[in-house]
Amino acid sequence: MAITYILIAITVIASFYAWSNHSIFHQWIFNPYQVSQRKQYYRFITSGFIHSSHIHLLFNMIAFYYFGLAMETKLLILFDEMGIIYFLILYLVGIIISDFPTFIRHRNNPGYNSLGASGGVSAVVFSYILFFPLREIYLFFIIPIPGFILGILFIVYSYYKGNSTGDNINHDAHLFGALFGLVFTIVLEPGVINSFIAQLSQFNPFN
Repeated sequence: MAITYILIAITVIASFYAWSNHSIFHQWIFNPYQVSQRKQYYRFITSGFIHSSHIHLLFNMIAFYYFGLAMETKLLILFDEMGIIYFLILYLVGIIISDFPTFIRHRNNPGYNSLGASGGVSAVVFSYILFFPLREIYLFFIIPIPGFILGILFIVYSYYKGNSTGDNINHDAHLFGALFGLVFTIVLEPGVINSFIAQLSQFNPFN
């Protein structure tokens, strides 16, 4: 069974369990103040397996299903059995790394919380874009956009929203998860840069 399916199953089960048990929900959510004051470092990973709502869970898992399967297959082709390990690092460390800027910014704010797999999903999506920049990704599942263009729009949007307030979404996690996905992929497979450039040179917006 693909690791992607297993991670999705664990995330769905964990989210539903946390929704039914408020004590667990508050123990697992990412609260930088609790991490700093009580050394509850486990929150870096547990918060990535719970979500705020069914819609939040659904959108993250649909994206992870599509891009996760593609990246898991790609890494298996490139690295055989080690591809599974690299895929787990890409996703799980993406979740952890994406929360570090939030931790630094809000470690003295007891009222700040965040949750969701968005950092890990972003890492997987941007790794995919490096390998397949011209493959179309469907914005809102309707509008086809080449991956590299959607990636640029996503980074600009996340940076802008990360410096604004009002929607309770951790856009910094999206941004830094994406950046981790790019860096990790380049370190893992340096040749991806030349492949990325070669594919972009073939891009014709009018074709």
